[in-house]
Amino acid sequence: MERGTVSDIPGSPRLSGHPRSGPELIRASKPFSEEDSWTTWRLFITTVAVAAVCFWAAAWKPAGPFRYIGAIVLGLTNVRLFIFYHDTMHGALFRDSPLGKLVMRLYGLLILVPDRVWKDSHNYHHSHNAKIVGASIGSFPILTVRMWRKASSFQRLLYRMARGPVNMIFGYFTVFLLGMVIRPLIKNPTRNYSAMWSLVIHYASVALITYIADFETAFLAFLFPVMLSCALGSYLFYAQHNFPDAVMKDRQNWTYTEAALLSSSMMTGGPVMRWFTGDIGFHHVHHLNSSIPFYRLEETMNALPELQAPGKTSLSLIDIWRCFDLDLWDPEAGRMVSIREAEAHPEMRPAI
Repeated sequence: MERGTVSDIPGSPRLSGHPRSGPELIRASKPFSEEDSWTTWRLFITTVAVAAVCFWAAAWKPAGPFRYIGAIVLGLTNVRLFIFYHDTMHGALFRDSPLGKLVMRLYGLLILVPDRVWKDSHNYHHSHNAKIVGASIGSFPILTVRMWRKASSFQRLLYRMARGPVNMIFGYFTVFLLGMVIRPLIKNPTRNYSAMWSLVIHYASVALITYIADFETAFLAFLFPVMLSCALGSYLFYAQHNFPDAVMKDRQNWTYTEAALLSSSMMTGGPVMRWFTGDIGFHHVHHLNSSIPFYRLEETMNALPELQAPGKTSLSLIDIWRCFDLDLWDPEAGRMVSIREAEAHPEMRPAI
């Protein structure tokens, strides 16, 4: 937990009463979106300090095999730094700090997440999360059983590749370098010109470290940590919306609040992984109100009873396997199913 009790933060409400839904629940969450600037900067500086120590450990040749430990911890810390960037793009952090916003924009360019591309795709994701048809922009694609049966062999191959573990393990190349930088730059270079600067800054950093030291140092102190954080970040994003209890809806029946509460998971874990992931595991709370700073997500859930029964997953091997075994939405069964399960019952259902 990043903060103490509700009363520790200015503006913390004490809410109770009958269950709320829709706009009423969103309004109830708004008091928690107040940022504590001191807390933001304190947590950010602490995180940067940890990253700096890990960078030094990974770059210091006399450290020997401990360099690899430094590189791994730096990669995990980079996930937490990304949460600061993520929340800044949502307007939850550094609201009144031009310096903080500038630092975050530069950080986004450094890690191949240009702000314009991220905002366009991620804001679309928040507005269409778990909506069948049109929900694959800024997220992993989801087909219904009927769509899968109508898809061509090539379409099925692309679908499997997009949702498969290989895509996430190599997320640095597929999800970020190709998806967040190269493809948007080719598609609309005028709007996404910052993607070019992202390429320049990212690989200039690799070249600079290589020039000062060598490529091994550049790889351990920069490239590998970014690759690790891209892989973990890709999976986190996948599991936050592709978990056993996830609910998908067609356009006619989709609502924003239901998508937040029923289609966004809570990823449980110990205090160490919660620190590295910036409490983004309280993802259903974040999707209800993206203006809430990450260090207030748990507080919000504890104060609002409606948020206290989310679908859950974790980073355990069994839960990872369960999430990857979910391929298609079956409207008749009302749940995600595997391709294997769908093909075991070839009869056509009156699905979407």
